[in-house]
Amino acid sequence: MVKRLLIHPEELSIKWIDRMAQHGIDVLGLHPAGGEESPKHIENMLYLLKTDAYRRLLDYAVSSGLKIEYEMHAASFLVDRKLFESHPEYFRMDETGERTRRMNFCFSNPEAMEIALSSAEKLADQLYASEPNYYFWLDDDQKGSGCQCEKCRAYSFSDQQLLFENALIKRLKRNRPNAKVSHLAYYQAMRPPKAVIPETDIFLEYAPIERDMKKSLRAQNADAAHIEALIAFFGKENARVLEYWFDNSYFSSWKKPPKPFRADGALVKEDIDFYSRLGFSNIASFACFLGEDYEALYGSADISAFE
Repeated sequence: MVKRLLIHPEELSIKWIDRMAQHGIDVLGLHPAGGEESPKHIENMLYLLKTDAYRRLLDYAVSSGLKIEYEMHAASFLVDRKLFESHPEYFRMDETGERTRRMNFCFSNPEAMEIALSSAEKLADQLYASEPNYYFWLDDDQKGSGCQCEKCRAYSFSDQQLLFENALIKRLKRNRPNAKVSHLAYYQAMRPPKAVIPETDIFLEYAPIERDMKKSLRAQNADAAHIEALIAFFGKENARVLEYWFDNSYFSSWKKPPKPFRADGALVKEDIDFYSRLGFSNIASFACFLGEDYEALYGSADISAFE
């Protein structure tokens, strides 16, 4: 089984790398914070990636046996919100029939799509030491954030997302033949697309943010049917889970200072068994808000439940 942990880029340290290696984590995921300020967080990460000190940290992670990936809500970064003043047609139409710069873009507008794809290529070029798995998700608040223009509204949100991912994988493969692209099943994209078929090397990433984190999936009688439908649609190959077991940003309501945190080891193990029986062999969790500021308050975070 491949095990991954995602942390905020600014929280990375030698101590975090050693902790991951010690507990058998395979992949270090760097996750700029989401929300409406996600473009700023991505810019901050890219600044870090240009510095020698941060690259030495990542080189140390690789020498410690970790692979590096980057996962981010990228749509507002890929299509600059400043373009709204001159080209509102690039942006999504909301339920009232008005174009809005908030969240995502118009997936049926060819100019907007070209801007997004060109930006994605440039972004991929800057991801130091990255594996060829690309997680350029749509924006974070996905409830009601699809485009409702005349062309786009014929598609579900999952379909709109896949339209972008299909175009993205084709573009990235021009210079990256081993590229693969994540389809994030999250919020209103928890059901499979209906009208769009995935290109080769689009893989499922299942992130059930609305689950009950106080109970294991079995204890809350989680309905596995929609997960099985997603797996049937995208296939088991490369399919992965993205959970919240170690995500202290989630348990701190995404506000600092972070709250004291301890993962529920029994819940983690039971959930991993649940997912394994469905066919997932790549399991991840966010582990944000556990950096040096957390350690100064509460000591080192315990991730041993992931072993």
